Amino acid sequence: MSTANTNSLSPFGTARSTVQGTPLSAEELRKTDAYMRASLYLCLGMLYLQKNPLLKEPLKKEHLKSRLLGHWGSDSGQIFTYIHFNRLIKKYGLDGLFVSGPGHGAPAVLSQSYLEGVYSEVYPNITEDEEGLRLFFKQFSFPGGIGSHATPETPGSLHEGGELGYSISHAFGTVFDHPNLITVTMVGDGESETGPLATSWHSTKFLNPITDGAVLPILHLNGYKINNPTVLSRISHEELEALFIGYGWKPYFVEGSDLESMHQAMAATLEQAVLEIKQYQKQARDSGKAFRPRWPMVVLRSPKGWTAPRDVSGHHLEGYWRAHQIPLADVATSTEHLALLESWMRSYKPEELFVDGKLIPELKTLVPEGNARMSANPVANGGLVRKALRLPNFTDYALQVTPGVTNAPSMSNMAKWLRDVIAANQTNFRLFGPDETESNKLGAVYEAGKKVWLGDYLPEDGDGGNLAHEGRVMEILSEHTVEGWLEGYVLSGRHGLLNSYEPFIHIIDSMVNQHCKWIEKCLEVEWRAKVSSLNILLTATVWRQDHNGFTHQDPGFLDVVANKSPEVVRIYLPPDGNTLLSVMNHCLDSKNYVNVIVADKQDHLQYLNMDEAIAHCTKGLGIWDWASTFPDEDPDVVMASCGDVPTMESLAAVALLRQYLPELKIRFVNVVDLFKLISNVDHPHGLTDKEFKAIFTDNKPIIFNFHSYPWLVHRLTYKRPGHNNIHVRGYKEKGNIDTPLELAIRNETDRFSLAIDAIDRLPNLKNKGSNTREKLLNEQISARTKAFENGIDPEQYRNWRWEFGPRTEGVLDQVQNKLGLGQGDQPPAAVVGTSE
Repeated sequence: MSTANTNSLSPFGTARSTVQGTPLSAEELRKTDAYMRASLYLCLGMLYLQKNPLLKEPLKKEHLKSRLLGHWGSDSGQIFTYIHFNRLIKKYGLDGLFVSGPGHGAPAVLSQSYLEGVYSEVYPNITEDEEGLRLFFKQFSFPGGIGSHATPETPGSLHEGGELGYSISHAFGTVFDHPNLITVTMVGDGESETGPLATSWHSTKFLNPITDGAVLPILHLNGYKINNPTVLSRISHEELEALFIGYGWKPYFVEGSDLESMHQAMAATLEQAVLEIKQYQKQARDSGKAFRPRWPMVVLRSPKGWTAPRDVSGHHLEGYWRAHQIPLADVATSTEHLALLESWMRSYKPEELFVDGKLIPELKTLVPEGNARMSANPVANGGLVRKALRLPNFTDYALQVTPGVTNAPSMSNMAKWLRDVIAANQTNFRLFGPDETESNKLGAVYEAGKKVWLGDYLPEDGDGGNLAHEGRVMEILSEHTVEGWLEGYVLSGRHGLLNSYEPFIHIIDSMVNQHCKWIEKCLEVEWRAKVSSLNILLTATVWRQDHNGFTHQDPGFLDVVANKSPEVVRIYLPPDGNTLLSVMNHCLDSKNYVNVIVADKQDHLQYLNMDEAIAHCTKGLGIWDWASTFPDEDPDVVMASCGDVPTMESLAAVALLRQYLPELKIRFVNVVDLFKLISNVDHPHGLTDKEFKAIFTDNKPIIFNFHSYPWLVHRLTYKRPGHNNIHVRGYKEKGNIDTPLELAIRNETDRFSLAIDAIDRLPNLKNKGSNTREKLLNEQISARTKAFENGIDPEQYRNWRWEFGPRTEGVLDQVQNKLGLGQGDQPPAAVVGTSE
């Protein structure tokens, strides 16, 4: 029996708990204890053994792995929680999912998958017998085996738990629009010190008890990180309780180390929490009125490395930081510690728990059946439950275009299509953002779904607040939290889009990096079904952050993404509104990618009608013959662009060259799919060298105006024939409070700099080129001077338009058609709109 006194900070002793009760019968208690012993035995086996899995003979050094890798410290607490939630799954028919925040404690969740029989189902070579158990032990943290975290190879996992901070946000992502799901989330007290985790406790303000499931966090206070105490384990109960009450939770405490009393306390506490969750959901669903209850959570204080020897060689082990990783690291060289390990493993009495490596039948009765087993829950393999989006025909939203003349709101227009995506997918698509959806010109989406808000309301919220208990837009000023929600939402089988200001997306660099690694590894796991792509729309871009200044100018997220595997990342920079529609349609319909779309939110010039936009996006890049001169002849210079503002400045540079040097043969190339620049040897989207040469030439100067840092294009093209001819202009960390043109001038991406660059690389122009260069330089100086005087760019630059008449028939160059660029085995352009 536990006591109600929870004032001690010690993890040892008889259970102390908020909820009192002994719900387990003597028989249930005996079986629960035996099941936990079986689980702990498996954990130690994974850490140490490659032979003699059932200790049928005395433990010898040759039975040990050559390298001992993994973590023990959090395993026992995770197992303890998992087992007790299994009881409630069976008793109440729950739909449960387990998220392991301290994912380095993977032996805990792997042991449950093996005991539940799921592991052998998905990996038939890991049989439930002695040889299967040997292989199960050996493969853990072993070359050619599996990793030391809750990796994609782990049944029931959608959260690796390597980089800490995201367990709660991922868990909430899984329960949005999954009304029957309860995601039990183990939160390490070390992880709780991270910024992302600290903010994610606020997620209850966005959880609707009618339409959503529930997250049941278990804050595991085992007291230590790798080599330090944890903050939350060293503050008083009053302070800790006040902290979580302030967050809006109702904390229940379970503390101690005595297994018999702890089993009863945890059983009673988790059952109380589940009943409260069900009560709140029933109240909201019966009344049809959503509200924000004080959702329950559990604070579990148990020793780090629980059930390990308390002291070893005069030093603390159990209940101390030394239990974090391999608890006895020198067993291969110390006969004393080898004997201690054997004694420790035998203390779990494996001979009572397994018959030839298989859990005894009476303990199997504790396991839920079929997909009710948490390691078999299809939500954790989200592609199994994924339903395709119902996408409205994006061509119905086409902008009517006179190339280079029409000025239109690309982003606002796309928002109308996105609104209708939301309207058609009210239970499996959400838009996420850090308080920027309206600013990013996506406000039309509120016609189909408001911003979810379960906090308090004020009268003025009715004046354009767009708040609702039930909505489709998720906004909190934490890039980490919205990214975590989106990742959890996508990995559990749904669809979504994150919109963000370009400069501040760097806040989640490492999160996106981890998601890329997860998706890449999933491609190697046969039983993992493909999930929807993680889509990131970047706007408020560098070239229109002239008014916010230097700190808001950073397009470098593309460099981060470009470092990831070509199997999982895609980068698109549509130059105008119709290409933006085509790209968005493709990305929302794709699977298993991280798609990054870069498009500014302001009104911009339009260039391609819808048919041309589809063709252009399907190919990924192309020659714009209407913007070129002498299209049937070899060019003197290639003017290339990638990005909406760089495209406008490049076209303006072409116009200047045509005005002053009409005899110049100019080819204009636009790139929408950045990875077309890479060799096809290194990326599935890449052009062959022959195709690249046909577009860009290998012996003519190429003036490439790029949205981001120029060296990225050099990285992507350095293997190309004629790479020395590629001269890239892009953002070079030059900025202040500028006008748009002046910002471009600072970074030499403006029309004058581009035209001058072209002239400088064409020595045959001789005096005429020199004279033109001088005129352009004077115009540039004049434009900058007037910007400094008036605070605004001169009207002729601010409202520049293409003035060279209509295009010739078709925008596709004959060379491209002959080569069939972008075709091959790709789906029809009219269906997809963008290359895969």
